[in-house]
Amino acid sequence: MHTISFKRLLSILVAATAYISADTVAAQPYPSRPVRMIVPYAAGGATDVVARQLSARLNEVLGQPFVAENRAGAGGNIGADLVAKAAADGYTLLVADLGAFTSGAAVNPNLPFDPLTDFTPITMLIGSPYGLAVNPSLPVSSVRELLAYAKAHPGKFNYAMLGNGSASHLAGIELSARANVPITFVPYKGGVPALSDVAAGQAQALSIAMLSTYPFVKGGKLKLIAVMSGSRMSFLPDVPTVAESGFPGFVAGQWQALYGPKGLSKETVERLRAESTQFLNMPEVKKRFAEQGAEVATGTPEELTRFVASERAKFDRLVKDHNIKVD
Repeated sequence: MHTISFKRLLSILVAATAYISADTVAAQPYPSRPVRMIVPYAAGGATDVVARQLSARLNEVLGQPFVAENRAGAGGNIGADLVAKAAADGYTLLVADLGAFTSGAAVNPNLPFDPLTDFTPITMLIGSPYGLAVNPSLPVSSVRELLAYAKAHPGKFNYAMLGNGSASHLAGIELSARANVPITFVPYKGGVPALSDVAAGQAQALSIAMLSTYPFVKGGKLKLIAVMSGSRMSFLPDVPTVAESGFPGFVAGQWQALYGPKGLSKETVERLRAESTQFLNMPEVKKRFAEQGAEVATGTPEELTRFVASERAKFDRLVKDHNIKVD
């Protein structure tokens, strides 16, 4: 009879236990613990609104907490960089928007990450055109009247925007350039403080996502004079577009999409995409977002990649044409 030493037997048992434990962990379905959903902006803005509704749904259907975590700063770059450097295990996700991924990348060539290569696309979520809104006391009711007022009050007309070089800034610059009307731009760290200041009369106008703007309009705190979509919004048929107000082809807006770090598994991507898509395309959810000024825009990871690349090219051209620089 062969004998085996106690130490040898113990080492075999330890190795077998470790193997079984590792195999058990690997076999656990995703998610098996809480998931962080990084929102790279302050609470209350359009991206935060989308993230919190989606995280609540994923928490419900996937059985683990999906926690929307605000990591604001540097035009969305701080939160995005956190996700870019996170482990590709599906437990740190990013609710991204055009700020860091397209407009921000166009004005800042020294980002600590590459939006097109350092993330795993999952799905587009929401699209929301910009609304051009003013303080209700401002004596203007159209785009032309707004520009005439700005021209007649140099230095006294402040246009709120979400940070120097942001998409809302670029939209304002394009409008200013095409109208040949100088405008003073005032940067804000988020949509809520910008909206609040315009409502209070500290600034006179702004253009940010309707998802953030429309609640202020419905509450009578702001006056909506135009939208920056390609066509009028179905639930606001009397509100003209900027394009039809004398600026053909003028389109600007916000979008939110779900990303993970580079290297996220196909299985994890598909599970998150499927659950997010199913939720957002529920009739009552689509209706709710429409009433807030946004539309559901889900799709495949490949479609998201193509869209972001196209948007980046558009902003690159805009920055170059207007010689926009950010310190």
